[in-house]
Amino acid sequence: MKMIERVQTGLRLERRIIKVLKATAEYLDISMAELIEAMALHAFEGKAPFSPQTLAKIAQIKAVYDLDLTAADSHQISEEGGGHG
Repeated sequence: MKMIERVQTGLRLERRIIKVLKATAEYLDISMAELIEAMALHAFEGKAPFSPQTLAKIAQIKAVYDLDLTAADSHQISEEGGGHG
């Protein structure tokens, strides 16, 4: 096992994305921080972080929380109310 040092951060993320991340972490029985770390490490290597089964569950979770954003939206979104939402 590799030893790491974690730091506290104050990420601001879209509210529905947070809900989907929390539910996905719960589904996988890991913390949200572990989920985000795993997603980042996979992305850094150009690898998909989720199995087809997990992707199917994420699709269900996204539907529950009305998350209609896609990767194509990632550089095309802005905050309502000048960012003080």
